[in-house]
Amino acid sequence: MERVILHCDMNNFYASVECMLNPSLREKPVAVCGSVEERHGIVLAKNYAAKAYGVSTGEAIWQAKQKCRDLVIVEPHYEQYMKFSKLAREIYNRYTDMVEPYGMDECWLDVTGSRYLGSGFEIADEIRRTVKFELGLTISAGVSFNKIFAKLGSDMKKPDAVTCIDRDTFREKIWGLPASDLLGVGRATDKVLSSYGIRTIGQLAAAPDALMQGRLGKNGMAVKRFANGEDCSPVMRSDYVSPVKSIGHGITTMQDLENSAEVWCVMLELVQEIGTKLRKHQKKAGGVAINIRDSELFGKEWQCRIGFPTQSPTHLAKTAFDLFQRSYSWQRPIRSVTVRAISLVEEDAPVQYDLFTDVAMIEKRERLDLAIESIRSRFGKDAIRNGVLCQNIKMPAKRQVELVMPTGMFS
Repeated sequence: MERVILHCDMNNFYASVECMLNPSLREKPVAVCGSVEERHGIVLAKNYAAKAYGVSTGEAIWQAKQKCRDLVIVEPHYEQYMKFSKLAREIYNRYTDMVEPYGMDECWLDVTGSRYLGSGFEIADEIRRTVKFELGLTISAGVSFNKIFAKLGSDMKKPDAVTCIDRDTFREKIWGLPASDLLGVGRATDKVLSSYGIRTIGQLAAAPDALMQGRLGKNGMAVKRFANGEDCSPVMRSDYVSPVKSIGHGITTMQDLENSAEVWCVMLELVQEIGTKLRKHQKKAGGVAINIRDSELFGKEWQCRIGFPTQSPTHLAKTAFDLFQRSYSWQRPIRSVTVRAISLVEEDAPVQYDLFTDVAMIEKRERLDLAIESIRSRFGKDAIRNGVLCQNIKMPAKRQVELVMPTGMFS
């Protein structure tokens, strides 16, 4: 039986929610932007009125203002976005229990078993009308026989529309589109493809295997399969919980970091949350990755293994800082720092230490970390801190922990 996959994408989600909650904004060009004070002063989302002026997501507020002098700047209200995201998913669950989120505003739905409700187009159109009526928001939906083409379909016609990509006609509909429109073809991949004259999805579908494998490895072969309609990845059920693959914490500092001492303080602060999350998920880190972005917004990532799996924030911070000192050349000041715990293993997994490891010291460190965690859980995160963190370390007030999980896309 041919699968019927939908991809529902809420149009200009952040901006649409703001305009719906404040009707006076509806006819004005609106951009939801991050905090300038916390150096997140970029456009997070914009409505169609702002888009008509050329305002684009990711650009600085001053750039957007140059394009549209009357642009209304709105600060984000994430609790509202989470609320409406949840409400939309409740609507999707009326039609199938196979609802896989892809970010806050997008979901795949497998409605193969819901044919008694109508065709894929009819179900998608009914969902579109229901979301509009009940939530006051619009969605674009793609209907196809796999997840990749369903996602592509939802991007082809916006806003408030349904697009079908059938197995019999997909070549005529999509092979003339830019290769970068295909999920999996990011900027770096598109640049490589363009250097070989591969600019459309059709050219990608016909590219030699040797070229794709040699230049892009597994991802090259994957995107070629996608272009040929050979994606067979399943839509996960709505109650599916992906295993945690890494735990990271990154931050843009209030001012540029000028020396290694400031970087050490920031890393030490970041790993406190990472240690807490590792214990919550009963994991230990077998490696550390760091991402450094300088004042010119050039970023680079490095990673290394740890001698033995650990949950210790101090050990993670020292490993991350040693990696930083070996890798970063200080050509420019640093704007943002991210630390990730990678190569996660189960908390109770057996560990083989070498002859030179002081196991007693490790166990002592673990008991100390548990005591600190207990104090923080009882009296608050700032009840006990490293002395060096009591000074001003250029950290903004808001902090966010990132859990990196597989999407199930490429399984």
